[in-house]
Amino acid sequence: MSNGPFNGWPDEALDFFRGLEADNTKSYWVEHQDQYNDAVKGPMLALADEVEAEFGPLHLFRPYRDVRFSKDKTPYKTQIGAVTEGEGGEVYYVALSATGLMAAAGYHMMANDQIARFCEAVDDDTTGPELEVILAALRKRGFEIGGEALKTAPRGYPRDHPRVTLLRHKGVTAAKTWPPARWLDTRAALKKITDVWRATRPLDEWLAEQVGPSTEPPPER
Repeated sequence: MSNGPFNGWPDEALDFFRGLEADNTKSYWVEHQDQYNDAVKGPMLALADEVEAEFGPLHLFRPYRDVRFSKDKTPYKTQIGAVTEGEGGEVYYVALSATGLMAAAGYHMMANDQIARFCEAVDDDTTGPELEVILAALRKRGFEIGGEALKTAPRGYPRDHPRVTLLRHKGVTAAKTWPPARWLDTRAALKKITDVWRATRPLDEWLAEQVGPSTEPPPER
């Protein structure tokens, strides 16, 4: 069933998250459930319909926090996020919170076999500089390059390697964030998100060619 056209997120979406940050309780959530469904989740589902043909099905993250191993026992996430995965293993991510909108793409957290292939490609004197050029171009366009990183060079690589900063990465992502603005409540938000996902294609293509999806078996449950 179609969720209708995506026309951005109304001010009520940001109001919902501001209220949740101030009162992260079940009573607040229950009292504002309709506001969440109409102003927050509904537009994200409409966005999913709009981007599926080009990027694949967008899956929404659950709004509930996993507090089992956390000192912070607040029950709800103060943002809504959604993700889809491309054929090369790259992920396309979008999130909305009281602080604004964020869109990103790349390999968020690589498995061990992916990290090994990534390091080999970064170490190579052809493919390594290629990645440096791609990331420099993205930074020039205002992207933030992220991804969890080791504190030092991975085993087997010298600490003075010319691309040691890249070798330390356990994931590589490119993201843009925007504070709340009038365009957030319009279809301009769709263009902001898809422009980010399209602009990261050189990075995604490098990762797909040099690293690819993990071939490790899923962990036992």
